[in-house]
Amino acid sequence: MELLERSAETVSASKRRWLLLAVVSAGLLLITLDNSILYAALPTLVGDLGASSSESLWIINAYPVVMAGLLLGSGTLGDRIGHRRMFLIGLVIFGIASLAAAFAPTAEALIAARAFLAVGAAAMMPATLALIRIAFEDERERNVAIAVWGTLAIVGSALGPIISGLLLGRFWWGSVFLINVPVVVAALVATVVLAPPNEADPSKRWDLPSSLLALVALVGLVFAIKETAKTSPEYGVIAAALLAASAGGWAFARRQRRLPYPLLDFAIFRNRAFLAGVLAAGFSMFALAGIQLVTTQRFQLVEGFTPLRAGLLVAAVALGALPTAIIGGASLHRIGLLPIVAGGLALSVVGSLLVLLSFDTSMGLLITGLLITGAGLGAAMSVASSAIMGNVAARRAGMASSVEEVSYEFGGLIAVALLGSLLTAVYSATIDLPAGVPDSARDSLDAALALASGGNPALVTAASDAFDGAYVAVMVVVTAMMAVGTLVTGLLLRRHGPGSALSVPTHH
Repeated sequence: MELLERSAETVSASKRRWLLLAVVSAGLLLITLDNSILYAALPTLVGDLGASSSESLWIINAYPVVMAGLLLGSGTLGDRIGHRRMFLIGLVIFGIASLAAAFAPTAEALIAARAFLAVGAAAMMPATLALIRIAFEDERERNVAIAVWGTLAIVGSALGPIISGLLLGRFWWGSVFLINVPVVVAALVATVVLAPPNEADPSKRWDLPSSLLALVALVGLVFAIKETAKTSPEYGVIAAALLAASAGGWAFARRQRRLPYPLLDFAIFRNRAFLAGVLAAGFSMFALAGIQLVTTQRFQLVEGFTPLRAGLLVAAVALGALPTAIIGGASLHRIGLLPIVAGGLALSVVGSLLVLLSFDTSMGLLITGLLITGAGLGAAMSVASSAIMGNVAARRAGMASSVEEVSYEFGGLIAVALLGSLLTAVYSATIDLPAGVPDSARDSLDAALALASGGNPALVTAASDAFDGAYVAVMVVVTAMMAVGTLVTGLLLRRHGPGSALSVPTHH
């Protein structure tokens, strides 16, 4: 360890900053990959583990639910014990959890491993952005660095289905988790060499009950969404879940107001640019996660795409995002937040409309729509992070980065919970089963295709038509949400010109 730390002294300060950006970006890439890497692998997982439709959604959702619940606490804990130390701790947990997920024998074990994986991700994620905030003191350099960080969030989400497809073509499904381990080892070594000295602030207080209350609120909300979307919902379960979500949220907010060192100081949301950045991040991730989830499933199950081919298709979103994300970050100081954030979200509305109109008629138009959607989201997401981190004091870097990442995770979490449930609900409600087909075909398209494997083209047609109708419903919701995001962020940023895009509030 001492030898590694001494070798860091031979690296110039400028090179260390950019190499550190590469290291923390690798950590972020792991986190975002594991958000989306199961989208293309889900049909395989369902078959191999015998997971139910509810279990399959929890296999995906256990990760963002736990992460979002813990992120606020981990950011403040990073302020207390040091962000470098938190990043290293998170890497170790992430590596161990990846091994557990790779060899999980049952759906329940995989859900538990995914929850443990989220603990490591929650420790790492605020540290990645906080280390950038600390290392890059020059505003323009920091804007570019954060833009690169934001771009990799998009790239990681898009690479997940591709890597999953490549691995599933040669190995068993556990390989999608096993691939994390060598990256974790390399990042551990590089962090020791390149990260700035660990600066702990013992005066900061970490409040575990606050994190648990936030987790209760999120889990209750997800349960309520999933149960509401069922064909025959149990209203007692919905009421209990909503009660838990409301009680957890109320208790969390009340506790923050009483704590001398809260996990979340609600006063930071008074800054309109900060709030616009938080909302832009959430809306963008909602669209990105929603489109990836339903598009990879639709083209595998209805069109017969391989996991790799489906992953390559949705990678068009990332391809469209790359240039606009870099350009947005580099030009922020000249043109300001409003045209990049609200304009980017507006462009994504155009792209998602094109996807909606062409998904079953023209592959060329579909890919064009995905590229345009990605271009809009890339611009908005690249500067959303700058708006958040640039509008708090450095000593609030941990709290701000936690809020920023909660907004991303919450957007993806709600997308999977709401849109995944909506997809199943519309399919189940609209499928017109041929005579003699068991009612279990309504559970999912997977179930209908399994029943039709002996030869029942009428069932395949009916199930595919119902799934396409559900896909349309999901894309309508995605498009509407992006339109709302455009309007809201436009109103918040209407007075923010280029000179006022980033202004750290003095009262924090």
